[in-house]
Amino acid sequence: MEIPDFGIPPRLAQRMSMAEQHEYLRTRLSRRRTLVTAGAVAGGLLTGCSSSGPGAATAGHPAPAVSRVPGAFVTPFGRHLAFGADPKTQMRISWQVPLAVRKPYVRVGLRPDDLGRKVEAELRDLHTPELKGVRAAVEQYYLHAALDGLRPGTTYYYGVGHEGFDPAAPRHRRTIHSFRTAPASPPERFVFTAFGDQGVGRDAAANNPVLLRQNPAFHLHAGDICYADPTGRGQESDAFDATQWDLFLKQTEPVARSVPWMVTTGNHDMEAWYSPDGYGGQAARFFLPDNGFDPRTAPGVYAFRYGNVGVVALDANDVSYEIPANLGYTDGRQTRWLDRTLGELRAEADIDFVVVFFHHCAYSTSTHGSDGGVRAEWLPLFAKHQVDLVVNGHNHVYERTDAIRDGEVGRPVPVGGSTDPRRDGIVYVTAGGGGKDLYGFPAGVKESYEGNVADREPVAAFRWTRSRLARQEVVEWSRVRYRGFSFLVVEAVSGAAARLKVSALAQSGERIDHFEVRRGG
Repeated sequence: MEIPDFGIPPRLAQRMSMAEQHEYLRTRLSRRRTLVTAGAVAGGLLTGCSSSGPGAATAGHPAPAVSRVPGAFVTPFGRHLAFGADPKTQMRISWQVPLAVRKPYVRVGLRPDDLGRKVEAELRDLHTPELKGVRAAVEQYYLHAALDGLRPGTTYYYGVGHEGFDPAAPRHRRTIHSFRTAPASPPERFVFTAFGDQGVGRDAAANNPVLLRQNPAFHLHAGDICYADPTGRGQESDAFDATQWDLFLKQTEPVARSVPWMVTTGNHDMEAWYSPDGYGGQAARFFLPDNGFDPRTAPGVYAFRYGNVGVVALDANDVSYEIPANLGYTDGRQTRWLDRTLGELRAEADIDFVVVFFHHCAYSTSTHGSDGGVRAEWLPLFAKHQVDLVVNGHNHVYERTDAIRDGEVGRPVPVGGSTDPRRDGIVYVTAGGGGKDLYGFPAGVKESYEGNVADREPVAAFRWTRSRLARQEVVEWSRVRYRGFSFLVVEAVSGAAARLKVSALAQSGERIDHFEVRRGG
């Protein structure tokens, strides 16, 4: 695809940081702002929702005027949940509206016919400027409500509304949905799911019913969420279509309206239009835990505890050698936060397992290879704190390593095998088959998965270096390889025989891999 010339010579764009690109765009495009009209909305050009609170990426943009369209004719969509910092007592509810509305709110209660509690919602709007001859300007409206003081282990019902649209009204009762808070103490078992690189389309949507059948307590999305920026180089010259977010949130709503959809940031999620770090769009569209090292500028960095599992989300753009637009943007603060957070999780008596997820691959043989920056900055900390499972995206395949210790195979983990991270090392899973166009493996390398296990042999691969050169390596850690749409299912079991039962399912629901992580069992 030919990328339109937005004014920065390509050689210069490659050297610009996200902050430099953002400043260029604000300067160049500030005089081109226009509003999408109601007619454009009716024609399908805009279907978004808003808010402008802490972290919203609308600096210098005036507050949106409330639409003259009566609220009764404005229908919410794109509902998606996220935990707060404490999943036992906090839930965040987010949604969109196609036009700015008055007095947005959430109704919540213990029964669908009794939604007596009413919580005011926050509006965060996003303005995407016109690029003459390329796209019209787009106004999007995102709404967020913080539910605090909830009861652990309790099912709540909720509906979203605004002046003129009451979800408790009989004609809107079908818009009421439910969620469940985390239990007060670790349950005997629970399930969560994970993938990266979803995008929008038939294959991306096909995961929805299979995911729901797993009855997950939450879902982890390891970056590259909707591909509004299909180029993903973190450059001002990247193509960009903000309306892809509208399609994505509609597509995801059947799951995300009842299952907390916990996202982190991929290279395709750096959007220079909104903020110097490229994350203003994510901050406006998602309401994630605020316990990261800096939730205002890194919304995809946070941690939470559910049952006997601690989960840590990271922004690998900060350490990526392959795509350096945001390399080092936290000046090491994220890595120091990671060290502290992993230490705190390991010190908690109720936490048996620590799971880390982020976008760029620590270990993969597929198209993007392995990122040397991830290996250099974070793998020593994973080893120090004995992380139990690492989940990545970026490469659009399913690939799973043996247990890796000190860069080598610490213990082979065949399909159906088990491993102890304290003794053997860490298993790394690339779960990039969430729905975007699939990749492959090096020429001559066979797929190997449950029911189709190939002979184990060394695989030619590469890793990215700080100089952005791909250094070749021959590896023996690539245990399972599957070129197809898929996702990860993790069952956490507590008690004397605590374990993580990790499976990978194809889009059809067929299992393609499974193994167990135990600690001292």
